[in-house]
Amino acid sequence: MMRAFLVVMDSVGIGGAPDAARYFNRGLPDTGANTLGHIVQACAAGEAEVGRSGPLAVPHLASLGLFHAMDLASGTRSDPVDLQGKYAAATEVSKGKDTPSGHWELAGLPVPWDWHYFPDATPAFPADVTAKVCELAQTDGILGDCHGSGTVMIDRFGAEHIATGHPICYTSADSVFQIAAHEDTFGLDRLYALCEGLAPMLHKLKVGRVIARPFVGTPGGFQRTSHRKDFAITPPKPVLTNWAQDAGRAVYAVGKIGDIFSMTGIDEVRKGPDEVLMTQLSDLVETAKDGSFTFANFVDFDSEYGHRRDIAGYARHLEWFDIELGHVLAKLRPGDMVVITADHGNDPSWPGTDHTRERVPVLVAGKGVGEIGQIAFADVAASIAKHLNIPAQGPGRSFL
Repeated sequence: MMRAFLVVMDSVGIGGAPDAARYFNRGLPDTGANTLGHIVQACAAGEAEVGRSGPLAVPHLASLGLFHAMDLASGTRSDPVDLQGKYAAATEVSKGKDTPSGHWELAGLPVPWDWHYFPDATPAFPADVTAKVCELAQTDGILGDCHGSGTVMIDRFGAEHIATGHPICYTSADSVFQIAAHEDTFGLDRLYALCEGLAPMLHKLKVGRVIARPFVGTPGGFQRTSHRKDFAITPPKPVLTNWAQDAGRAVYAVGKIGDIFSMTGIDEVRKGPDEVLMTQLSDLVETAKDGSFTFANFVDFDSEYGHRRDIAGYARHLEWFDIELGHVLAKLRPGDMVVITADHGNDPSWPGTDHTRERVPVLVAGKGVGEIGQIAFADVAASIAKHLNIPAQGPGRSFL
C-alpha cells in the first residue's frame, strides 16, 4: 500500500507572494523578499563563506525542481538542470506568515479567522494577561513584556530572571506569547505547566501559540535547549492528519508537528534538533507502515538562521539538508510519494527579524517529472489524500 511523506523546510520561501506588500518587517513591506533567492545571490557573490564556500550546492533539491519552482514564483531565471521530480509554487491565502497558518493550510485548512497580535510597544501585554502569568508562576512580576528575538531576550534578562524567578515574556510579529525560563533555576516542568495553564486564555483571544522557550547556562553563556514546546490552538476542523487517521492509517509526526496540531490525528511523535529529526525521518522511510502518512518539520532553518539573519548559516543548513535528503530518497519504496515544501519565508537578508510573506516550493518525488504550476497550499493536502486513497475535505484540489 502506498505511503506519503510531507516534509516542511521551515521558512524556505521562494518569493513572489502577490500580497507581500500587506506584510511588514520594521515598518517596511515584504515586497521583494525571497529567502532562497537572496541566499543564492549571497553565495554566488562570496558573501556566505562562514563554514562553507562558493555557490549554493543543493543538487538533490535542484533535481526535484527547487530552482524551477523559484522561477515560477518570482520570475527569476535559473540554470536548467536534469529534473527527477515534479515542482510547483504554492500561494497561501491565510492571513498570516506564521507556523500555524502555513501548516494548517498545507494540511487542508486555511485559517478561518484573523489571528490576534500584540502591539510593538512596552508593555506589549494587557494587564489581565500579565496578572494571569504571575498567578500561574506564583511571582510578583514578569520580565520583557515586549517584542524581541529569543536569544536577545535571554541575554538581556537571563541574569535578572535567575535572581528574581520572574519569567521572561515576549512576542513577535507572529501571533505568539513566548515564555523563556531557565531549566535549572525555574524548572522545565514548571515552565510547561505555566504555558499550558496560560494557553486557554490566549487561545480565546485567537493568539495562535504559547511557546515554552527553556534555556540553560550562566550570564554571558546562555543557550536555548531543544526542549521547546508549543501550546497551539487546536484546528477547528479536521485536517490531513485526521483524514488519514480516520481512514485507519498510521500517522507519524516528526519535529514540532505534534505541537502545531495539538496532537490531533497523530499516532506517534518523534522530536529533537534537526540532525536527530533527519535520522528519525530516515528510520520512518525504512519502517513506517504501509499506507501511512508521515508529516515532518525541520525548524532550524527558521529558528537558528532565518530569525538571526544568518545567511551563511542558512546556506550551510540547506546544503546539509540536501546531502541527507539524498540518503532518504534512496531508501524509498515503490509507490512512495515525498512532498518537500515550506510554510512561509524568513529571508535572512531582509530588515528586521520576523518571517517574510512569500510563496513556497512544492517538490514531489515518486510521481513522475515535470512542472505542476501555480497551486494553493491546500492543494498539497488534497494531493496526498488522493495518493493515499483516503477521503479529503477542505478547498484543496489534487495536482496528481
